[in-house]
Amino acid sequence: MFIRNKYKGKKVKKVEENGELPWDVLDIISKTLDFDDLFEFSGVSKNWRAFYKICRRNFLASFLESQEPLLLQISYRDGGSFSFISIPNQKVYCLKMMEHCFRYTYVTSSRGYLIMAGDISNSFMLINLFTRMKKVISTPTFEVISSYLPERALLAFGKCSEEFVLLILCEYRLHVYQSRNCGWVTYSTTRDAGRVVDFVVLHNIIYVVTNNANIGVLDLNYANIKFLKLKSTPDVPFSLYPRLVNCDEQLLVVDSTCGEIRNVYKIDFSTMNYVKLETLGNIALFYVSNGFERNCYALNNPNLWGYERNSVYVIGILSAVCSVYSGDDKKLQKCITLPALHGTSSHMYDWCFRHQQYEVDYSLVE
Repeated sequence: MFIRNKYKGKKVKKVEENGELPWDVLDIISKTLDFDDLFEFSGVSKNWRAFYKICRRNFLASFLESQEPLLLQISYRDGGSFSFISIPNQKVYCLKMMEHCFRYTYVTSSRGYLIMAGDISNSFMLINLFTRMKKVISTPTFEVISSYLPERALLAFGKCSEEFVLLILCEYRLHVYQSRNCGWVTYSTTRDAGRVVDFVVLHNIIYVVTNNANIGVLDLNYANIKFLKLKSTPDVPFSLYPRLVNCDEQLLVVDSTCGEIRNVYKIDFSTMNYVKLETLGNIALFYVSNGFERNCYALNNPNLWGYERNSVYVIGILSAVCSVYSGDDKKLQKCITLPALHGTSSHMYDWCFRHQQYEVDYSLVE
């Protein structure tokens, strides 16, 4: 669009079409923008959009597409706020997009999605801050109560398809939603097997662990759990909340108490035994304890992302530091002070591993 200059009678471009900034200025501006603002680059001007493409290759390729574990910081003061923390870079990324989710309560992160529970709407919201995708799933078969929020949750997609599966552990009952039939199913176990306390995907199969240290396979086709015939279980008493972890093509079972990992086991499928790991080797564990909620994750080759191998990174509720323990003798190695925004007070944490692409194959379990 052109307008006529009343003094010279010449056609000139509108200011917003002609107002291009030097790239060095755009670079300075981009460094002051927050996580969500970087997605709005392309709506400003032509040369901003061109700069955005470069920025996307540089920033988003290194940040949004990397495998670096991010620490999710959640504060429920003043309406609530969410932030990502990069511990190696000592940087905080505010998540303004989450300001619109005040009626939902955070449960966990899975596959890059934040899983939120809404007791008012009796639904779950899945929101991916890296792709800006959002899904809302109602729960007509069971009630979401704020005082009994889900203990565990997991999101997995069908192999080579857009179908997905959502697992919710609520009040010691396992509820599974499948998008292929848009329905929920509640799984049950026998008293001898114990109650399901955690689950994970390994080799396109969903495995569960009970409070009795039994390992089972979730059958998505016939709504039952097939337990493995293990020849042995750990000699020492298990905690009430063992955690399943998939790392380096291994199924790990983490035995923990509040704020401490006691032992780590590997399930040896060739001998059907629990095998205690004396060292974590090239693996790092990431553990967070928010009262009764305890989440554990694992990363292979952690040195690539600024973390140390054979180490356990532990963060507790209301903590301002991340404690690092040796994977061998469990001794404290160091404490890392967490960066924080001025005036904020975090009430809980969780780790976010957006690169873990859980996929399930319906044909593998018969």
